[in-house]
Amino acid sequence: MEDFPIKTVEVVCLGTSLALSGVFFYIYKKKRKTVDRLNEAPRLPLDGKLTDILNATPGKCLQYVVIEGAVQPVGEPLRSQFQEGTIGVVQKLVLKEHKLVWNSLARTWTDSERILHERVSHVPFNLVGADQASVRVLCPLEASGLSAEIVHEKFHQASYGFTDIIGQYLSGEKPKGQLETEEMVKVGATLTGVGELILDTDRTLKLRPPADGSAFFLTPADYEAMRLEQEGQAAVWRLLAAICALAGAAVMLWAARRYYRHLQAKWEQDRLRREFRRLLGASSAAGEDDDDEEVPLGNACVICMSEPRNCVLLDCGHVCCCFGCFEALPQPTCPVCRQPIVRVVPLYQA
Repeated sequence: MEDFPIKTVEVVCLGTSLALSGVFFYIYKKKRKTVDRLNEAPRLPLDGKLTDILNATPGKCLQYVVIEGAVQPVGEPLRSQFQEGTIGVVQKLVLKEHKLVWNSLARTWTDSERILHERVSHVPFNLVGADQASVRVLCPLEASGLSAEIVHEKFHQASYGFTDIIGQYLSGEKPKGQLETEEMVKVGATLTGVGELILDTDRTLKLRPPADGSAFFLTPADYEAMRLEQEGQAAVWRLLAAICALAGAAVMLWAARRYYRHLQAKWEQDRLRREFRRLLGASSAAGEDDDDEEVPLGNACVICMSEPRNCVLLDCGHVCCCFGCFEALPQPTCPVCRQPIVRVVPLYQA
């Protein structure tokens, strides 16, 4: 037996679980920091008093605030390519290819998709509140939670003939068609912005990503819903980190349990060795006058042929060797029937 019987698979599982636990805990701490910043961020009404607040602030900058307002473009807005009369400030056009791919392992067809074309456009826009007070939004594409509304969606079905069907089965790919979608952040939509608010030299209020690296949000959800969503994500990452840590602890406990059983077997082996030594000593003391007498061939050890058989191999029950030869076996298997030796007990002969 090895001194520390831990398997390679257990080492890999332990290392993987600890690594994943560390990664998940790191993500959780970032999410938790974002939630704490959201809880501490002041919610400012978007009105004419906001400029006075920034004027009275050192550096004319508030590092992390929450504001809500309606979307209004600065200049000409973007127009939908498919819905007449629909205008917005952010436009996303996506063309996806959908197909079935043969999975040889599962022996079935699985869905697969691939983006063939994607284009994102945006124009400068403001968030407008009461009294026509406005805040210019900078770098909107860097914001988290900016979900656009789907204004157009159309699936173009693929068509193919008999030869195409044969080629599909040979290649393992069956095209289903192409999905064409258009998403827009419409003019007039209400957005919640969370970021750094500054007052520019031209007395224009601007919302931009925080300079300290905190999360920048632009979302159609209100403040409370956004905060609860971030708390839910943090709780999920904490749960994943805990599960991975528990998995690593379970692997360690499993290895410790087997190591303890290994020690128990070693202690039992040492006890048997001492018992055999005691029996051999007593046998030598009783037969010291018969030192020249040879061991009967029928009772001789089948391995060394010089010592008497003095142990029983279990579970097979064979009495075929002496304890010294049993200890010298390269593998714990019976030399007669090759069955595994579970334990050894002394043979008492009257």
